[in-house]
Amino acid sequence: MTGAELTKILTLRSVWIVTGVILALHLLVSYLNVGTNIEAVHAITPNGTIELFADDPQPAGRALIDFLVASSFQMGLFLPSLGVVIAGQEFRTSQLGQTLLAVPHRGRLIVAKTVATAVYLLFAALVVAGASTAFMYAAVRDWNPGLLMSPEAWLGQGRFVVFAVLTGLIGFAVTMIVRSTLAGVAVIVGLATVTMTQLLAAFSPALDALFPLSAGRNLLLDPVANRLSASPVHAMAVLVAWPLVTTAVAAFLLARRDAR
Repeated sequence: MTGAELTKILTLRSVWIVTGVILALHLLVSYLNVGTNIEAVHAITPNGTIELFADDPQPAGRALIDFLVASSFQMGLFLPSLGVVIAGQEFRTSQLGQTLLAVPHRGRLIVAKTVATAVYLLFAALVVAGASTAFMYAAVRDWNPGLLMSPEAWLGQGRFVVFAVLTGLIGFAVTMIVRSTLAGVAVIVGLATVTMTQLLAAFSPALDALFPLSAGRNLLLDPVANRLSASPVHAMAVLVAWPLVTTAVAAFLLARRDAR
């Protein structure tokens, strides 16, 4: 059943279009940054400090790994849209009703859809992380190419992949709940806006830390260079809780609603 759902995802033109747009944007931004990164690496001081940003000297290895992870994380605003598009197609032209005729057990159906969506999101996240690594390699290959194989680099990119899959599943589950692609996008944008404006973080960091994108910042970014609102452990708990709760709600509502 999961294989059939994954095949359905892979045949959706809208999913590939959104994936292509996200990857194209990531490649463009990475390309625009690579020249500056190369210059910064060439200017690393004898004591091992680098200025990726003007008047902000940092230890070169740590700063470059942080930039590597941040370059992947910048796609965090867009990756949940993949989950939204995957779920949204079920509510076009009575597709959900046709699916339920083939698979009347709704609990198994939502599990299969969730797993298939997670597999596709994993693929997309790995491509983004791979592109970030390739552009960073272009910057550090003449200085320390082994930096990208360090445990810190693997851990940072691994955390990004986990973040990307979990937030994508939030987009999927929220859209299954609201039963509309447009409404799903609106919810995801609203959740991201809370973090992007930093208004809530200024008044209640504890509440801000409960939002997915804020949890992503807390999980992935360096607390020394960024003002974060919670620990990585707290962030991971938040990121796991969001898709679990929203998927459970989606399954409950799917079991009780008609198949339209």
